[in-house]
Amino acid sequence: MSSKSSRKAKSADINEILRKRVIDALEELKAKDVREIDVRGKTSIADFLFIASGTSARHVKSIADEVVKFAKEAGVMPNGVEGQTEAEWVLVDLGDIIVHVMLPRIREFYGLERLWTVGDDGYEAVSAV
Repeated sequence: MSSKSSRKAKSADINEILRKRVIDALEELKAKDVREIDVRGKTSIADFLFIASGTSARHVKSIADEVVKFAKEAGVMPNGVEGQTEAEWVLVDLGDIIVHVMLPRIREFYGLERLWTVGDDGYEAVSAV
């Protein structure tokens, strides 16, 4: 196996571990209406988007904090976290995985699921919590 394909395989393994850790973090703090959208081939910014709702600004912030904690435990430092002050929409950038945690009214207004799934068969519900 070449060095380049070895790095690619290792990156895929890390991303799968991180993906599972993100799901664990969202479930741990009981995020609502969690969706995972595969955006590979649609954009170069990420491979997967997670969109979840919190019941209050405090819940949104806590969920995002948990995602950061679980990512760090998996050995991945976030590239950035935006929106923590208002906590109506917090974005956690984990490189190939981006997590959006929003209040339901913000989520409905921006409609990210519709934006990223136009023409698709849909998206995968991660949990029905």
